[in-house]
Amino acid sequence: MTILYIEWNSFGNEDMKEAFQAEGHTLICFPFSNKEGRHDEMVESSLMEVLRHKSPDIVFSFNYFPLVSNVCKKADIPYISWIYDSPYVMLYSYTVINPCNTIYVFDKALCQEFNQSGISTVHYLPMAANTDRLDRLSPACTEPAQRKPVVSSALTLPQSPARYEISFVGSLYTEKHNFFERMTTLSDYTKGYLDALMSMQMQVQGYNFIQDSLSPIMEDLYHSLPMDPNTDGVETREYLYSQYVINRKITGLERADLLKAITEHHSLDLFTHDKNYSLPNLINHGPVDNVTQMPLVFKQSKINLNISLRSIKSGIPQRAFDIMGSGGFLLSNYQADFLDDFIPGEDFDYYESKEDLLAKIDYYLAHDDVRRAIAGSGHNKIAASHTYRHRVREMLSQLP
Repeated sequence: MTILYIEWNSFGNEDMKEAFQAEGHTLICFPFSNKEGRHDEMVESSLMEVLRHKSPDIVFSFNYFPLVSNVCKKADIPYISWIYDSPYVMLYSYTVINPCNTIYVFDKALCQEFNQSGISTVHYLPMAANTDRLDRLSPACTEPAQRKPVVSSALTLPQSPARYEISFVGSLYTEKHNFFERMTTLSDYTKGYLDALMSMQMQVQGYNFIQDSLSPIMEDLYHSLPMDPNTDGVETREYLYSQYVINRKITGLERADLLKAITEHHSLDLFTHDKNYSLPNLINHGPVDNVTQMPLVFKQSKINLNISLRSIKSGIPQRAFDIMGSGGFLLSNYQADFLDDFIPGEDFDYYESKEDLLAKIDYYLAHDDVRRAIAGSGHNKIAASHTYRHRVREMLSQLP
């Protein structure tokens, strides 16, 4: 099969291209910018020209682009997209219903919302990891910033020697896209309403009620930080403010709260873009490259934390697949989709509260054999059923 690959600066490009080719497919890469995702006459013309001359069997992209969908509709060529971002506003474009589309989202609850609205082009597909590539990585090959001497010998997964007790790789939402702090003219009522709403949401795992609770303060939010839906979409203002403003703020507050609680009892290694963030017992290493350096952190940490972005309803974040695929031990917040494919206490574990998180950290730091066995089982399950090659087969098997 010949696949036109929409290539932009996305996560997982090389892993996905390798998977297509390993499955025996031919790739034609089409350079793209996600900023052109909705409409650009020159890009549309160029894409149509390639489709006419190369005659691929399908078009594929990470994330969904209305521009690509409209061109594929005109050319009568199937378009497969796999969305890994959350939130992802272009999923609410009118073009989602184009019959050429097969759109995969990693969040089952989100998929069900679309399906219950009568939209049959959206399907559920979890993320993946390239365990072949991850297994080959060792500190002898490449090295993130470290506080201890480098171990030069090659490592065998999943029994890599630990350099960190507890690690977290991710954003604190204090860097960019911090829209919440731009709302400087909110009334005292709205500030109090938001404080109470966010405080309640932080106490609840597995259900997000922010979007359904914004009507009483919607006009004040808009006056302080104008955000309008796109003209080609059905997203609401409530969606934009809940997902791009408030849930990000809640996630930042939650991550800071949990990291602070952990550092009151243990040392913690943080890998994030906010190089100025500091706490006692916390070592801030700054950002790491997600292809070569991030997996090394996962391999060499006794405990790897996942604290999901609050806009993810039930899905398993990419970080979790990378941790398990690297042979690392994963301790995550509760996300319902985990239970479809992974067994808590056998492949990973999850916490239900701050107190539960601290108790499980103590337990797993004190029980090396249990922790290593869980990490090994998680890694093996990813390798057996959740690689990019598995996902390629699943996607292509669903084509008419």
